[in-house]
Amino acid sequence: MYVRDTIAAISTAVGEGGIGIVRISGPASLPIAESIFKAKSNGGLKSHRFSYGAVVTPQTGDLVDEAMVVYMKTPNSYTREDVVEIQCHGGTLVVSRILNLVISEGARLAEPGEFTKRAFLNGRIDLVQAEAVMDVISSRTDASLALAQHQREGLLSKRIATVKDGIVYALAYVEALIDFPEDDVDVAVETDVLGKVTPALAELDSLIEGFDEGRVLRDGVSVVIAGKPNVGKSSLLNTLLKEKRAIVTSVPGTTRDLIEEVVNINGLPVKLLDTAGIRESDDQVEQEGVRLSLDRIPRADLVLFVIDGSAPFDEDDATILRAIGAKSCIVVENKSDLPSVAVLPSDFSAPVVTISTHTGSGVPSLRDAITNAFMHGHAIDSREYVAVSKARHRDSLLKARTSLRSFVSNLEACMNLEVLPIDLRDALDAVGEVTGETTADDILDRIFSSFCIGK
Repeated sequence: MYVRDTIAAISTAVGEGGIGIVRISGPASLPIAESIFKAKSNGGLKSHRFSYGAVVTPQTGDLVDEAMVVYMKTPNSYTREDVVEIQCHGGTLVVSRILNLVISEGARLAEPGEFTKRAFLNGRIDLVQAEAVMDVISSRTDASLALAQHQREGLLSKRIATVKDGIVYALAYVEALIDFPEDDVDVAVETDVLGKVTPALAELDSLIEGFDEGRVLRDGVSVVIAGKPNVGKSSLLNTLLKEKRAIVTSVPGTTRDLIEEVVNINGLPVKLLDTAGIRESDDQVEQEGVRLSLDRIPRADLVLFVIDGSAPFDEDDATILRAIGAKSCIVVENKSDLPSVAVLPSDFSAPVVTISTHTGSGVPSLRDAITNAFMHGHAIDSREYVAVSKARHRDSLLKARTSLRSFVSNLEACMNLEVLPIDLRDALDAVGEVTGETTADDILDRIFSSFCIGK
């Protein structure tokens, strides 16, 4: 239940910094701010105007810190409530002391995501936009940030709204026909109702089909670099990272542990995992590294199978190939600066990219191949790119599509008009789950509990 009390929290990261912000939202925001802040001017706090002054302890007048304070009067604020932000020096102690003062004057500590939850509950944003706020904060590439910003700005919500509009029109029309039957009912339904439902179904198809690309932009992908010793796996990791992260020597078996790094590849967040060279060995430490490597291959989204193009394809390579199995794979034929003698098995059909980590030849093509393995050639840096990126959204849209398809089937089968609104209402409820209009309270609590406190 939404309690209209006053909440407060630190909105900046923990630790030392140039500035710290304490945010207050609720009906007592202004009185609390006025009780602990003494402005240098006599005009008092005016909405959407910064005031310079000092935060003091009300009982003693002792100085806590100099600060800038901005008051935002409802409804023109983030939460559509009265909001005050106190901007002080960014030390951990001073920010905590100011928060404690605010709480002692009548506010309570905000729960995770409660400011954004209030923005949603007060109708400033829908649930899609609210969830996108956290995606903006956690974005790791320009492309993932652009996708999150588009969702936060409401571009995805607008596409979902077109689906809802078609369903609402069809539902209103069918219910009107039930209440006021006419002689040409069937013709009217076919021409007017299907004319709205068909585009809604097409938009649902488009949103659902774009989920895979949206998901990988938001969550990133895991890519395992696998191969036998001394084929250039660590060199490839360093090349893709554009820095020396892994030790590279001519001694086989140098890498014995797993090395993980996140890299931006053409806008796609990629967690690269460099593994130990896979081969038969009597060394117990190397055996454990090989075991870990083989364990990670099935769990990866993509495997970069690195082979030495200057050496024959041997049993160690074949062992790795069997471990990869049906897993999505790109063969990286390294050492193109040397004469090529490697021949892959004739029945192996994975794409092959020839590179040289020594000269850099072929590396841009490998980056493109990694991106296309997930984005299927889509331009993920497009300013117009909008996609569904959360499984919750996808699952609700799937339910909506199933209900709409059922409606169309029943309509074409000339079912009783009394039955037709059931599927349309189910579809409408499913769409409402995405934007928050019909989302259960426990789901809302779970969504906002994943936010940081102060947002």
